[in-house]
Amino acid sequence: MPHQEIALLRGELEMLMGERQALLRVVGAAAALIASLDSKRLPVGAVESADLVATAINALPEETLHDALAAVHVEIEEDSAVR
Repeated sequence: MPHQEIALLRGELEMLMGERQALLRVVGAAAALIASLDSKRLPVGAVESADLVATAINALPEETLHDALAAVHVEIEEDSAVR
């Protein structure tokens, strides 16, 4: 493989890894926010949005969720875990 192609692939991979880190921070922050919410105190529209986010987060592989929480330096207690 020519040197230029390798350099282009390396650049693309670095860009994708940077995007992954940014997305992990967003997911980690969203998970922490959802876990800290009291759904009984939220307006109906907010509960529906929180449920949508929680459902998407719960669909992630466990390792990805751990990476996301680590990206924002957050630990979620079991009793307040994202539902």
